[in-house]
Amino acid sequence: MSVPGRTGPVGAALATLRADPRAGGWCGLPFFASGGADRIAAELDRAVADGAELAPDPANVFQALALTPLDEVKAVILGQDPYPRRGDAHGLAFSYRGARALPPSLRVILRELAEDTGCAVPTSGDLTAWAGQGVLLLNAALTTLVGTSGAHMRLGWDALTDEAIAAISERRPAVAFLLWGGPARGRAALVDRSRHLVVESGHPSPLNRARDFPGTRPFSRANAWLESRGIAPIDWRLDGTLL
Repeated sequence: MSVPGRTGPVGAALATLRADPRAGGWCGLPFFASGGADRIAAELDRAVADGAELAPDPANVFQALALTPLDEVKAVILGQDPYPRRGDAHGLAFSYRGARALPPSLRVILRELAEDTGCAVPTSGDLTAWAGQGVLLLNAALTTLVGTSGAHMRLGWDALTDEAIAAISERRPAVAFLLWGGPARGRAALVDRSRHLVVESGHPSPLNRARDFPGTRPFSRANAWLESRGIAPIDWRLDGTLL
């Protein structure tokens, strides 16, 4: 049972984010300023106290925002919710730190990366290097239950996703939005296309019968557009692969 007045692990992660000066742009969003984040954190902490196990680990729930401050965003990739197996997710959309074979959608993404940029197909699924270069890897739900996909899609996390996209569109000068699949593409209306690049395609899942993700070359298109505006391109390579 939860103990009144005691901060749980998600609440502690939220406090850590708020204490980080680099996260100030995110923490000024209504989601954080008006109580939405606190409500969700309290609900999750009650669940954890009652024995629930979260993916990712609570310390990593806000990792996407911590690693990519609002005033450093150059590209955005949206996911749905974390990988539900224990240890696979670490707070970044599509990024994987598990010990098994890479998830199917991530394998498709990395094959497209290799074909698009000319690098070798990465063997690592850890996308932290992208986040450190200004690629916001944000899931529509920042948490799920271990063993259950989509468990927290209606918890209220989607307000953060919408507010984050709108804030990036309004405050950043030029950002490449890579929107893959229906839910991500549905948020294209939040982006000012007169200032930003929107690259839409189908979802990279191998179950996508339309197969309208392979061949879209999102990585090189994003870099060409950024460079045309005098912005340093993103080094999309992973785990030491060479161009």
